Amino acid sequence: MKLTGAEIITEVLIEQGVEHLFGYPGGAAINIYEALYHRQDKIHHYLTAHEQGATHAADGYARATGKTGVVLATSGPGATNTVTGIATAYLDSIPMVVITANVGTDLIGKDSFQEVFIAGITQPITKHNYAVRDITRLADTLRDAFRIANSGRCGPVLVDIPKDITAAMCEFSNVPCYERTASGKPEEKDLIKIAELIKKSKRPTICFGGGLISSGASEEFCSFIEKTGIPACHTIMGTGVVGFGDELDLGIIGMHGSMTANRAIDETDLLIAMGTRFSDRVALNLRDFAPHATIVHIDIDESEIRKNVSIDHAIVGDIKLTLEALLPLLDDTRYPEWLETIKKWRAEDETMYDGDFKGLRPSDIMELIGEKFGEKAIVATDVGQHQIWAAQFCKKTRPRGFLTSGGLGTMGFGYGAAIGAAIGCPNTTVFHITSDGSFHMNMNEACTAVSNNLPVITVILDNKVLGMVRQWQTSFYNKHYFATQPERKTDYIKVAEGFGARGYKAETRQEFEKALELAAAGEGPSWIVCPIDREERVLPMIPAGGTVRSAILE
Repeated sequence: MKLTGAEIITEVLIEQGVEHLFGYPGGAAINIYEALYHRQDKIHHYLTAHEQGATHAADGYARATGKTGVVLATSGPGATNTVTGIATAYLDSIPMVVITANVGTDLIGKDSFQEVFIAGITQPITKHNYAVRDITRLADTLRDAFRIANSGRCGPVLVDIPKDITAAMCEFSNVPCYERTASGKPEEKDLIKIAELIKKSKRPTICFGGGLISSGASEEFCSFIEKTGIPACHTIMGTGVVGFGDELDLGIIGMHGSMTANRAIDETDLLIAMGTRFSDRVALNLRDFAPHATIVHIDIDESEIRKNVSIDHAIVGDIKLTLEALLPLLDDTRYPEWLETIKKWRAEDETMYDGDFKGLRPSDIMELIGEKFGEKAIVATDVGQHQIWAAQFCKKTRPRGFLTSGGLGTMGFGYGAAIGAAIGCPNTTVFHITSDGSFHMNMNEACTAVSNNLPVITVILDNKVLGMVRQWQTSFYNKHYFATQPERKTDYIKVAEGFGARGYKAETRQEFEKALELAAAGEGPSWIVCPIDREERVLPMIPAGGTVRSAILE
């Protein structure tokens, strides 16, 4: 059958199983929107306040569901507004397809109205991108985009389509949807070597990251550590796989990780790293990282092997397949002396947060969310002190239940991500944890949450400063507070009501508990404003380039 390019785009989206689409219309994209109008029974389009919000929503949708998020934007500023969201997804390996419309092919290169070479702009921050110039290749290009985005190490793919291509006609026929299959089965000799190392080790430790969640290997991983008795720490992207407080849970590693996790890495004789890229927030001092350990690195992306950390053994392949093949080769083992040492470290960690503090503390906020909603909730954060407090203290999450910008560190990520998660997981309570600094970057997406009656609960930690940067100024720059104390006078309750959301304020633990009940019981989005002391710190903190021995503890 013959279809227009715009109709082909819509039919391929349906063919690929796309049910939810995030975007913002414009002149160059109007033909695509006309085609979507006639297929509303198959695809629900969510109009966001801003194209960056659309990319974050598609990102959050993908993180929460494991499906590919899809974004549609018009040319020029519409396309460039997606850049931060694309880079966020790229650095965290999130599957996303971004479709940008462009001016007609006869206008390209002539500085036409709302013309920009978005394929060139996004080349360094996409897994692949396309500039379509031939309508006969449009359908297969889009299919390739979905295949690339959600295969191997996932990532965003951009497809730029001129307006005249969306209007032209072409023969079209459906093909089966691409189904992701795990690839990269490990060789038996490599598995046998790892099994031997585990048997010989006295102080083994595992460090895993977001790649383990992306591979769908959470269940196999828990079986692995249960069988071997090896304790595990994780990057912030790996939050939710191992239960908080479990005997084998060491917590987060790195700059703001637990002292227990960082001590374990410092003392371990065997480090098994899975789905992590050893970023500078994890391996702060490359010369002194796991100094006593034989290091094994398992990752689906060969380019990550030995990129940052020198290792001894590598398996390039899917983590789920690797664990499935490795488990039968392992004996039930335990490391009583090692676990006893870790138990003592953990007890010392617990005293670190004791003290006589007044008012509502960040730890109180996060712990109550965990206690009241537990693993049923999804937590999406912005970036800053609140992000780390959420990872440290929420305590009850699950795989795909903690959504945060780990690589790019994008302030403004949280609200869009929470919206996408709420759409992808409609029967789940979704929390958006933010601060007054981050929230001013994305609160415009409140209109999206209200328009779609999404029950996203936004918790605003309001200290009226840019907390994380101010903390650095406190510790390393002689308290030279410059450009971190905006002293904004925003009345969040009135702003929430102006958007059509519900607003609450909580200054004590009891008030926050009550506000949580009211927010969860009502319909649509709500905001809970929590004033906190600006002197609150994220602890522990290891300075950049430092080691566990240079950690700041108070």
